[in-house]
This record gives sequence, structure tokens and C-alpha cells, in this order.
Amino acid sequence: MSAALSESSLREAAPSDRIEVVTFGCRLNTYESEVMKRQAETAGLGALEDGAVIFNTCAVTGEAVRQARQAIRRARRDKPRARIIVTGCAAQTEPEKFASMDEVDLVLGNEEKLTAQAYRAMPDFGVNDTEKARVNDIFSVRETAGHMVDAIEGHARAFVQVQNGCDHRCTFCIIPYGRGNSRSVPMGAVVEQVKRLAGNGYCEIVLTGVDMTGFGADLPGSPRLGRLVKTILKQVPDVRRLRLSSIDSIEADDDLLDAIANEPRLMPHLHLSLQSGDDMILKRMKRRHSRDQSIRFCEDVRRLRPGMVFGADIIAGFPTETEEMFGNSLDIVEQCGLTHLHVFPFSPREGTPAARMPQLSREMVKQRAARLRAAGQAAYRRHLSSLTGTRQSLLIERGGMGRTEGFTLAALATGVPGQILEAHISGHDGARLIAAPLAAHAA
Repeated sequence: MSAALSESSLREAAPSDRIEVVTFGCRLNTYESEVMKRQAETAGLGALEDGAVIFNTCAVTGEAVRQARQAIRRARRDKPRARIIVTGCAAQTEPEKFASMDEVDLVLGNEEKLTAQAYRAMPDFGVNDTEKARVNDIFSVRETAGHMVDAIEGHARAFVQVQNGCDHRCTFCIIPYGRGNSRSVPMGAVVEQVKRLAGNGYCEIVLTGVDMTGFGADLPGSPRLGRLVKTILKQVPDVRRLRLSSIDSIEADDDLLDAIANEPRLMPHLHLSLQSGDDMILKRMKRRHSRDQSIRFCEDVRRLRPGMVFGADIIAGFPTETEEMFGNSLDIVEQCGLTHLHVFPFSPREGTPAARMPQLSREMVKQRAARLRAAGQAAYRRHLSSLTGTRQSLLIERGGMGRTEGFTLAALATGVPGQILEAHISGHDGARLIAAPLAAHAA
């Protein structure tokens, strides 16, 4: 296996330059965009004289939908004769909204976007909004196939889908209506995809899904995420770094905790779907964990892996949230030792129960989001300071950047994307670590 990804191998893996995929949202979308590129090329879109632009959208917030519509309009101005196709979660949940846009030629659902047939019919689409929207009932989908890709274009690490959909119905979340019920990729298919990407030079693989700790419930024998992690590490020795995307801590199984404690190739970074630090708000969100359970989970995991780094999603300004309730969310940043915070100002999504609850003013929501971000930034700066003077293994990304095993950003003046380098951390600038290769530091 090569130590890093060569530019030539990335070019060979890339689809036709006439097919552009614009990806919004999560890592699962990033993985699926690679599948979409190959399916679109198989269908012949690369032969279109004026090319095609495919938008893989996100529906998690109203702002994400607005940004997608804005990007579509901009693409039509820049490429007036290109075919414009819109898919992803926003297209699945709001197909009529995108089909009514004059700039859009075709709207595909989340299941349709992964089949070559959907793109092959592209030149013959109808002219009215109903005909140009091809969106199936996502809840009728019962399985998730293991699509094989050779590379994740433009990324130093590779993403592998292990699961799709969600069986839970959090009151704020539109995603189950975009992704359907939980479906797991068979373990063998996941392992084969990891082998393929590792064989193509990827040192780090990120497992991703919508509700990843729900993996396996629909498979024979009901394997859990921990068993999958252990199987990958055993059967694919070429994988130097295995990373998990967002998990639901209440669903963490014993095998996963054992792997965290005893598998050094499983990276010491967990991103938690916390959403709030207040018990009443968690109940109104219809979450399945309590504040104390989140704190205990972080404490227990740190005992198993002292260097564990935690990130979390937290929503600011959920309906009915009082100042005291918000204070509990602020406080949980310190109580859980969170250093990589994703803050979401509450955004009511039509069709969800939370959209019908008593809303806070937008100004209050924005203010609380800003306060929560400030708390997260202060915690992150403390984390950066704690790493000063240490030795870190960095996966090199593009633009002179790298990531530690704990997913902390570092600036480095050398290195090939995809390569892992040992580096000395001399300090930080408040946003990233300042690193130098160990050989240069010794000199």
C-alpha cells in the first residue's frame, strides 16, 4: 500500500470533467456523491456537450435548503446550457419546491440518485413539474446496498457508508423523511469497501451513517457497531486509522467500548449527538438519553481511553427553552469536556412536532447560538494549549493542513495529502496547532 494518495491515482479515479457534483451536508452525502458520479457517468451524462451539474442537498436546516436553491440559481447563470439535477435529502422532502424552479431539469429522490437508470433517462424527461420529479416513497426502501467506490475525490481520508435512515423520531428532525427507516449495509460489503479504499492508498477510513450506532439491527444475527469495528480492524490490517462519525452515546455497545479501550487504530475522537444539556428539553426533543447519562458516558470513556477527544452537536434556542435550560447546555460543554462543538440555531422544519411548539424569537435563538459557540471556542483554545509541546501523528490534508488522531486541525508546511507524519507541536494560533515534522524539529 502506498504511504499517500498520488495525484495521478486521484485523476484516474475521477469521473468525467463534464459531470460536476455539488455536495451539501454530511459525510454520508460525500460518500454517496462518489457513487452518484459513477452512476451518472455509466448513464452517459459525461457525453453531454454542455455537461451536467448534480446537487446533492441537505435538509437538516432551513438555511441548508436556502443555500442549495441559491447555488442552483448561480449554476444556471454560470452554465446556461448544462443539465441541472437536484437530489439529496432536501429534494426527497421537498421535491415540489425544486421541481418548480425553472433552473432545474430533473429532481431525483435519495434512492433514485444511486442508480444509473435514473440518470440514463435524463435526456427524455418530461416538461412539467410532476414529470421532472422522480422521488419514491423513501419508507418503502428496505435495504441499503454496498456500493463500491475507489476514491473520495478531493479528500485525504475516505468515507464508507455502514448504515442509512433512522428509526427514531426526534421532534426537531426532518431527516427520517429524507432517508427513511434504518437500513444497514451487510458487514461483508463494508469490509470489502474498506479493503478496496485501503488498497488504493487511504490511510484513514471514516465510517458514516445517519444513525450509525443503530447499525446491524436489521441484519441476520443483529451484529452491533462494535463488532463491525473489530472485524474491520482484524480483516484489513492496512487501515492505519479508523474513525467514527457521529454516534448516539446511549447506543454504544460493549464491543465498541472494548475497541475504544484496546484498539489503537480506532481514533480517540467521538462526535456525540447530544443536542441539549437539559433534561426537560431532551424530553421535548424525544431524545433517549439524559444529561447525567451523557456526562457519565464521557467520564467512562475517558477512563478507558484517557486521550479521548469529544465533539458534539447542540441545538440552541429549542422551543420552550428558558435561560436556565440553556444554561444547562452551556454547562455541559465543560461537564463533558467537549472541544469540537457543532452549534445549530434551532430551525423549525415544516412537518416536525417542534415546528408546532411555542417558538423563541429569532434574535434570542441567534444570541444563544453565539454564546454557545463562544463557550465551544474557549474550550477548543484550551484544548489547543494542552497539546503544545507534544508529539502528534498528523494525517496530511490539502492546503498545508493536517489532523491529529483526535481530529484537531494543525498547520504544517510539508507533507503529501493522505500521508501520516509524526510532528512536534510548538504552539497554536487560536484556530489550529502549529506543527513541524519531527526530523525538522530535531534539526
